[in-house]
Amino acid sequence: MSDTQWVLLIVQLSAEPSRHRVAVWRELRRAGAVPVSAGTWGMPAGPAFQPAVDRAAELCHKGGGVLAVIDASPRDEASAMLIETAYRAARVDEWNEFEADCGKFEAEIAREIAKQKFTFGELEEEEQSLERLRRWYLDLMKRDVLGLPEAHTAEQRLHACESVLEGYAEMVYDVMRGTTPTADTPATQSEQTSL
Repeated sequence: MSDTQWVLLIVQLSAEPSRHRVAVWRELRRAGAVPVSAGTWGMPAGPAFQPAVDRAAELCHKGGGVLAVIDASPRDEASAMLIETAYRAARVDEWNEFEADCGKFEAEIAREIAKQKFTFGELEEEEQSLERLRRWYLDLMKRDVLGLPEAHTAEQRLHACESVLEGYAEMVYDVMRGTTPTADTPATQSEQTSL
């Protein structure tokens, strides 16, 4: 069990229209809150999470509802573990999803290399994909107050993605400079003579 302090968020909104309930749910999920029972969410206490609580409360009020924020002081280990276990499982799922997306990124680069698609446009697209992974990693790190080992593995995967993109970028620049012709890049006059 960690020393993390928790808050419980009790959402009271009418069922219809559902858009208000969904908006609150999305805001809480984005902040890393986890459902612990119907209408009740748990998340770490602290200033880093307060802006999300404020946004969720505002969304509740706009929908004609109430968001009650209660500091949780579990009386025993089993009670403390209820929230922490749910929170841990949610973070592990997010880290696993992140790692899967890193694998997709690496596979995409491998496909572009196999197709010999060495263009600046493709490189820019892949740089944007890597930037999205970096932002996502930072978001996940903000929520991972438990310091899970999956975070370290994800960091290594992100570094691997950066290395893969760096290698691909070098290939693109080599092709654009004409030092490594691809199948669809015509050879220069001197290269044709030596063939």
